[in-house]
Amino acid sequence: MSPAPSNCTAFAGDRCIASGDRKAVALAVKRTLAWGEDKPVLIFEDGTGKQIDFDLSGTPAQVLGRLSLEEEPAEPPAGPRGRGRPKLGVVPREVTLLPRHWEWLSGQPGGASVALRKLVEAASRGPEGKARDGRDAAYRFIAALAGDFPGFEEAARALYARDAAAFEGHTAGWASDVRAHARRLAGGWLAPQASGASNGA
Repeated sequence: MSPAPSNCTAFAGDRCIASGDRKAVALAVKRTLAWGEDKPVLIFEDGTGKQIDFDLSGTPAQVLGRLSLEEEPAEPPAGPRGRGRPKLGVVPREVTLLPRHWEWLSGQPGGASVALRKLVEAASRGPEGKARDGRDAAYRFIAALAGDFPGFEEAARALYARDAAAFEGHTAGWASDVRAHARRLAGGWLAPQASGASNGA
């Protein structure tokens, strides 16, 4: 089963010390450091494979309090709202398409921008988009933690080639926790039902 995107996993060296929601992992890391762990402790988001940090200063209650504040939705700005839609962080960039593409987009409800956003959202939320997210998360994780392991480059190539057998083979000699987490992150991408799909980046 693929990990929950909002969860995270912590490693002390090549040993997994905690995996789950942020609060549980933060407290586990705090305890581990208090016990005098001498290996580097790294925390990774399960959804992206990116490294994250927690402010572990103070008491466990203070750590949890800060995390709770981070999880709370931001309050809308006070005062009267101006005309038009609220700003959504839209970033303008140039898109190059053929005339027939522009013609099709301009005929969609809401115009070209709305149609493009819907297409991107549909692609990113579909099974293939989520599988690619797992591939990218797995690569970020192994690049950070297994970059010096034997067979890393071959494993990375196998991952992007969607070659599950080769990925399994090149990671077979890795520390068991690192190997298991990498395979867990990449599970949807390397799943047997996807083996017939064309390789994609």
